[in-house]
Parts: sequence; C-alpha cells; structure tokens
Amino acid sequence: MSDPAARRPFLALPALPLLPLTTFILSAGLLAHSAGLAQTAAPTPAATSSRPAAAPRVSWTKPLKVSSPVSIGPRGELTYIGNDSRLHRTDAGGQELWSFALGDLGRAQPVLTPDGGVIAAAYDDTVYSLSPSGQLNWKVKLDGDIFASPALRPDGSVVVATAGGSVFALSPAGQTLWSYKVGAPVFSSPAVSSDGTLYFGAQNGRMHALSPEGRLLWTYAARSSVFSSPALDAEGNLYFGSGDRSLYSLTPAGTLRWTRVTGLFVNASPIVTRAGLVVVGSYDGQLYALTTAGQDAWAYRAGAAIAAPAAELSDGSVVVGDLGGTLHAVTPTGQALWTLPGTAKIDTGAAVSDRGTLYFAVDGGLLSAIENLRPLATGPWPTFRASPLGLGRSATAAELAAQTQARQAAAKATTSQQPPLPTLAQAPAPAQPQAAPRPLPAPAQPAAPASAVETPATALLVPQVIGGVIYLPLMPLAAELGYQVTASSPTRALLVSGEGRLTVPVRTAGGQSLVALRSLTTLPGVRTELKTGALTLQRGERRFTLPLDLPRLLPWTPQPEFPPTLRR
Repeated sequence: MSDPAARRPFLALPALPLLPLTTFILSAGLLAHSAGLAQTAAPTPAATSSRPAAAPRVSWTKPLKVSSPVSIGPRGELTYIGNDSRLHRTDAGGQELWSFALGDLGRAQPVLTPDGGVIAAAYDDTVYSLSPSGQLNWKVKLDGDIFASPALRPDGSVVVATAGGSVFALSPAGQTLWSYKVGAPVFSSPAVSSDGTLYFGAQNGRMHALSPEGRLLWTYAARSSVFSSPALDAEGNLYFGSGDRSLYSLTPAGTLRWTRVTGLFVNASPIVTRAGLVVVGSYDGQLYALTTAGQDAWAYRAGAAIAAPAAELSDGSVVVGDLGGTLHAVTPTGQALWTLPGTAKIDTGAAVSDRGTLYFAVDGGLLSAIENLRPLATGPWPTFRASPLGLGRSATAAELAAQTQARQAAAKATTSQQPPLPTLAQAPAPAQPQAAPRPLPAPAQPAAPASAVETPATALLVPQVIGGVIYLPLMPLAAELGYQVTASSPTRALLVSGEGRLTVPVRTAGGQSLVALRSLTTLPGVRTELKTGALTLQRGERRFTLPLDLPRLLPWTPQPEFPPTLRR
C-alpha cells in the first residue's frame, strides 16, 4: 500500500456511494469531445405540476463539515464523517456532542449499533468501533481504502468492502470471521438480505452474491463498472445501476428479471418504495420510477445530473438532490411537489428522522435541516442503506413494526396540516403511451470489445470558458474516462481507477467542479485527438467524441495593426 499521505484526498466536500462528482478544466489547445446521446427507450417525463407548492422553509444551516451521508439515531442524534477527518456526533439541532479523530477522510455512511455506538470506516484502510460516548472500542486495518458503507448484520457482525478488492466480515469484537477476494476494487456498499445473503457490485462490472459464511454463490456481469449500491425489495429481488447507463433487476438467485436503459450512467443507488416502485436518478438529469416488475411508472426531469440516492417520505413523496444544488420533492405520481434551489452540489442522500426532520448536506460541508416534514416511509428500502441507522440490510418484521410505531405520531401530525398527495392509481393517464423497458441479454462473461467502445457524453459535457480557458464538468468527464471522483476541494480533486489514484487541478463555478481542457494531458493513459470541430478522448476501451466549436467559444476580435493616428 502506498504512503497514505500521497493518496490522501484534498477535500472540503462530500462524495461516493457514496461516491461521485466534479468537473474537468480543459484548455483551448486540446478540446472537446462528443457523441450523440444513445437513442434509448426513455419514459415520457411526468407532467410537472403547473403550480408546485412553495418550498418549505429551511430551519437552519450550519457549517458542520459534513462529508459522508448522515446517520440518525432513535433520539434524533446525527452521526457523520467530516471533511476534517473526524467522526462527529451532534444532537438533532447540530450541536456537537463529541468527535473522534480518524486516520484520514471518509465518505462511507457510519452504522449505528443497537446500543447507540457507531461503526465507521475511512480512507486509512481502517474500520473503527466507538462507544455511545465516542470512546474507541477497537479498530481494524484492512487491505485498502474503504469507500463503501459497512453493513451491520442482525448478530452484530459487520461486513466491509474495500478498494483493495476484498470483502471482510468482522465480529462484534472486531475479529475477522472471514474474507473474500473479489479481485477488483469495491465502491458499491454491500446489502444484506433477510436470509443473510450479501450483495455488492465491483469495478469488474459484476454484481456478486456471497453466502453468510463468505462463499461465492454467483456473479452477474453488467456492461460497465458498478458503483451503485444494491437495494432489495420485500421478495429479496435486487436492483442496482451501472456505468453502462442501465438499471438492473435480478432475482435472489442472480437471474436477470429486467433491464431499463437510461440516457447516461447510473451511479446512484436505488430505493424501493412502499407502493412497490424502484426509484433511481441518472446522470441524464432524470429521476426514474419503475414498478418492481420493470414497467415504467414515471420519469421526473430534474434538469441536472443525479448522483445521490432518493428518500421516500411517509406520504409517498420522494426527495432527492442533484449536482446543480437543487433539492427536489416529487409526488408519488412523478410531479414536482416543490424545489429548493442551491448553489453547491448535492451528492449524498437526504437523511430523514422518525420525527419528520429532513437533513441535507452540500459540497463544502454545510448541513441544512427542514423541520416538521413527514417522517421516512416504512417500506422495504425507503432510503440509502434502508434505514436512518445506516444498517444496509432488510428490516426484520419486528424492526418494521417498531419503525411504523416510531413514525406514526409524526406522520399523523403532518397529515392534519397538509393535503393528501395523489397516489399512482389516481394519476391521470399519460397523453402518450409510455415506452416499456427493453430487456437486454446478459453476457456470461464481461465482453472485451475488439475496438474502443463509444459512449454518450454530450448531454452533460458542456464546455465553459472562464478567463480564456476552456473547462468541462469534472464528474461526467471522469465517469466517461473510467475514473471515480472520491473527494475534492475548491482547487483539487482526487480520482480513483482500480489501484491508481491521482489528483487534478479544478476550479468551482456555478456550483460544480470544472477541469481545464489542458489538464487532460496529465492524465495517464488518456489519448486526445483534435480534429476540426471535435475532440476525441480515449482511455483503454473507453472512447468518446465531444463537439467543440472553437470560434464560438473563443471568438477572435480583430485588432488594428497600428494604433489610431491622432488628429490635430
């Protein structure tokens, strides 16, 4: 393992599965790349309500240095990893109760244990167990950076996946029960089903299933890397996205149920609502809702790429943030309920307490709270990691009953103050028939194309010119080149691909990170080819072309050869 200082991310932010976001600055000399968006079947976007409700008032915003997703305890306490490389716990109002120094930054969501303690993991390859008062119980160093969120099993043991390409099961005392070598970095957070089976994706483009004892049961090959963390429905079927611009559903035995093609890659993690909808965002700027059988229900156009998971509230509405910095609330039928615009990207899911307080963090570490909303829905997988505690597993019948009871009072209080929302059954028939999902055959082995694969990138890779320098959005560009953006500051971003890690200079504009076109020449293995009006980029089998209108981007203003002659 390389020197931790050499690979330490330069952060002032959040990102990944946590995972993703920022923008590339390219220079005028190299320029651009384009490929038309694939002509895939996309649902007709749901008609946005002509008069969406006014956005709720933000109760407070505090500079709490939030980097990871926030976990919420039974008493409303908040636990998260900060961009100061510390694990923090605050009360429901953001007042710090304690903090603990980790060995590095981290983006994995902390897991809250039944006794009020916490399991946390960071980029220093280490898993930490802390008491309810923030005292260290134990720590274990594994074989690589930990980006994926741990999963807590009912017996108190923890499953942790690493960028070193391994999955470990640790006992409640921190002893290694077993380990499994994946052979590829894992950024997808493991999900544990009701029968104890473990599911996770990896950079080899495969979804994996392990027995509770760590034995490989099966793998399923998607067509690109899997950053998305799987979600499970009540029958144990799993749902996940891929860099191949698709949402997948598999049976517990690993058989393909259906595939839904989207406009761009799906790094976000799906949720499964109480009404049986699978909801996930894509980098094409849309939030998709499908029935668990794979039929399109609706699509909501957010207008900016979505990398964060959604969360379902008790009335069936869905809340999700986008990389443009806007927080969206969507009705159960896919209409805009309200939007809350911002200026800094949102790449982690909103956290919702049983008391009806919604928390969302933005790039830079600010945490905002909206009080007196509806609590989280009680369903199979209503939020990232399935629970505000960050458990990462299907709830037991007893846990579902306890969740219902805990959230009932808050749901009843808000229901008396707000009108009911339409349900899917009440939704008006669409003006035009919606396109059914297109099942795609699954290759038995990952296909190795003989020539470079063309991938669509034009939709989000819109060049910007600042001070005579051409810039591109980092997140879409990094994903198309096969990099994961795991951390960033206003001036630098950390890119990860396999075992390789590198930093690139960035700048922030319009709430997103940008990288200069000229910086592409510093990326190892990236080939550039500039032709009239277009720039082609290739890294390994990844290849795409971006149109680049230099005269329009960098207009030339003729200057007189000699200064004007002064008249007498």
